[in-house]
Amino acid sequence: MSKIINIGTAVPAYKHQQSDILHFMQRVYATNTVDQRKIKFLYHQSGIQKRYSVIADYSKPVEDWKFYPQSENLEPFPSLEHRMALYNKYAAPLSVDAIRNCIAGKISTDQITHLITVSCTGMSAPGLDLQIVDLLDLPATTFRTSVNFMGCYAAIHALKIANAFCKNDPNAKVLIVCTELCTLHFQKEATIDNITSSMLFADGSAAALITHSDNALAGFEIENFYAEIIPRGKRDMAWELSSSGFQMTLSGYIADLIEEDFDLLVRKALQSCAAHKNDISDWCIHPGGKRILEAVSNSLQIDSNSLSNSYNVLENFGNMSSPTILFVLKEMMKNNRSKTNKKIFGAAFGPGLTMETFILAN
Repeated sequence: MSKIINIGTAVPAYKHQQSDILHFMQRVYATNTVDQRKIKFLYHQSGIQKRYSVIADYSKPVEDWKFYPQSENLEPFPSLEHRMALYNKYAAPLSVDAIRNCIAGKISTDQITHLITVSCTGMSAPGLDLQIVDLLDLPATTFRTSVNFMGCYAAIHALKIANAFCKNDPNAKVLIVCTELCTLHFQKEATIDNITSSMLFADGSAAALITHSDNALAGFEIENFYAEIIPRGKRDMAWELSSSGFQMTLSGYIADLIEEDFDLLVRKALQSCAAHKNDISDWCIHPGGKRILEAVSNSLQIDSNSLSNSYNVLENFGNMSSPTILFVLKEMMKNNRSKTNKKIFGAAFGPGLTMETFILAN
């Protein structure tokens, strides 16, 4: 058995109010007054107040743009190479900030035995893992592995890997760091997928420290993992490379699928570890969007207050893809550290359509 000792988070320097991002998007997407009203309505219904980005342009006047061309049609549109250059510049320092926030007062960097990096918004070789090793001066023998291109549920997949490491080695101290710079991949074509993505996604990083259960540091025990793929949602959420950046497919049907299937998934997950719904004290749900959280509430027949931590993260950070579930879990762990006999059920959703879950106990 293993346990999560702590979670640390970090966000980029540029904080954008959702209302300011709206003006940027209206300029790019809205060709007439009717389109502007439609986009304004969507943004006001998003449940998001602010988001963070490594790009300053989203709340700046046109004459102050640095990343995007100051032209009517945004041409020449930033290339994939230009976007990856910014990823390579910002992802590692942001990751290190989250890691330091995570391990402060817990362990020193030279005690880290395993490093798992998670990202779907940038890739290179040598990549993020080696950049972090260099910046933290980790031992050359540090065991490294990466989880790439799995999207919003990838943090849970990384937790599975960390759990396996710790069960195999009682001395393991595994560090997971999920870092996404989603806002690098803005697309200017006014498709519903692009408009929805530009309304939801943000940048951020979260790190988690996992050890064997016998470790003296206090933490939350990992009791169970359970996952399923919903094949009929395979093309409703997708993430693909293009010459102008990574492109998202994000169908409105996803929320309907979750509402239909999530309660059954939860029952199967609980059954797999001989637990019951009444055993769950807290729900840690990935806030992929306001409609996703509403779908979960409807499926489980719980009120929105049961997902207050998820709504708070959505409101203050948006959807950062893989780090987001750890932002929610950080708040829940902080609130529950002094309590006993607490069980947290966590879930996140991603391409496939994949639904990944975990159960933690305090």
